[in-house]
Amino acid sequence: MLELLHVNPSSGEPIYRQLNDQIVRLIVGGQLSVDEVLPSVRQIAEYLAVNPMTVSRAIQQLVDQGWLERRRGQATRVAPRKQQDSGTELLAPQLLALVQQARQLGLDQESLLTLISDTWKQEANEDGNANG
Repeated sequence: MLELLHVNPSSGEPIYRQLNDQIVRLIVGGQLSVDEVLPSVRQIAEYLAVNPMTVSRAIQQLVDQGWLERRRGQATRVAPRKQQDSGTELLAPQLLALVQQARQLGLDQESLLTLISDTWKQEANEDGNANG
């Protein structure tokens, strides 16, 4: 599993969030299956050359979100799937970050929705996508 993880310290996105998103994608994409044991926080931190607290933060968020589970005295495992197959669950961390950034910039909900709609249409036009 370690070889599937990568972080980019210069991306501007916090490393814990990059790690969080990657693990969710691995679960949704089937590269990590239910009950599969994750490497320890220390192993992940050493492999990625990041602070163990950063990895611990990402793992704890995934536990809190129901993607992973921890049992006393046992390794961290992929939690049984609940609603994890939906795209909504996959996008939840990015949507939360987008809403938080919009609020920090002083945008209201209507402005953010308009921006998303305009971006959706622009992207569809550039790609010739009929889904716009």
